[in-house]
Amino acid sequence: MYQKSDLRGDSPVSIIGAGIAGAWQALLFAEAGHAVTLYERSDAEMTLATSHWAGGMLAPYCEAETSEPVIGRLGLRSLDLWRKLFPDTPFNGSLVVAHARDRADFERFAKLTTGHTRLDAKALGDLEPSLEGRFRDGLFYAEEAHVEPRKVLPELHARIKAAGGTIKFDCDMRAEDLDGIVIDCRGLSARDDQPELRGVKGEMIIVETSEVELARPVRLIHPRWPLYVIPRGDGRFMLGATSIEAEDTGVSVRSALELLGAAYAVHPAFAEARIVEFGSGLRPAFPDNLPRITIQKDRISVNGLYRHGFLLAPALAELTLAYVQRGAIDNEVMRCR
Repeated sequence: MYQKSDLRGDSPVSIIGAGIAGAWQALLFAEAGHAVTLYERSDAEMTLATSHWAGGMLAPYCEAETSEPVIGRLGLRSLDLWRKLFPDTPFNGSLVVAHARDRADFERFAKLTTGHTRLDAKALGDLEPSLEGRFRDGLFYAEEAHVEPRKVLPELHARIKAAGGTIKFDCDMRAEDLDGIVIDCRGLSARDDQPELRGVKGEMIIVETSEVELARPVRLIHPRWPLYVIPRGDGRFMLGATSIEAEDTGVSVRSALELLGAAYAVHPAFAEARIVEFGSGLRPAFPDNLPRITIQKDRISVNGLYRHGFLLAPALAELTLAYVQRGAIDNEVMRCR
């Protein structure tokens, strides 16, 4: 669908928020020839951003188990954009495994998702030698990928600058203080304009061990949360992630025990791993847990990415650019005020 846009396709663009949502907006607009300025309240390390604590899973097939179809549609498009613009992204796939007590949930997961191959114990051990003899079988999603947020965000920022964009860190800017096209990607900080946003806490732990080697994320079927072990390189692994309807910070004892227990269930060598870091972030979510691009004249808000930030950000940026350039409207995602 198309409608007449009030925005000029060659207008300068200001983007607030240099996390994963804002960074992809800035990159696509800068590469399309716009004069882009990206404002971020945090420092260049992005320690205040939710993206700092993200898992970086690019798993649209797995997410179909609990998500609406629009997440899969946008996620698959995002995979194409990650491949195209960041060809070094590790597309090693992902694995889903379960212990005997969770067998029914494992079979349910298999029925509700596509894009997987069922591996028997031998094939699973051939793919991931550290898992040899650990599980009866597994689901291999060959087309999925993962990124390291703390590495890929600086790469995105560098690409923005290389395309002619400007990034201003330690700059807490508001949309009403800016002229031209303004794209608000502030996450929960945008509740002054979108009060229906809520924060959903996601907790993570980083551990280090030389006794386990994994080439791809391993998701363990769990009755409460999708728990996964993500390789970060150099013997480090991220354990995540809880999904708690709370807006406090920090990691609870209960969550830490469940995350560490899940890692031990994947491989007992994690019992001797060194804990490097605990952390948590607040994911911005609307009541329906779906992303939203809200358009109000020359003000655009991109928010509500929930726990799919790295998966959805590229596709949402592409949709925003298409609206500014051609007036294209995606009725599942966009709202006009």
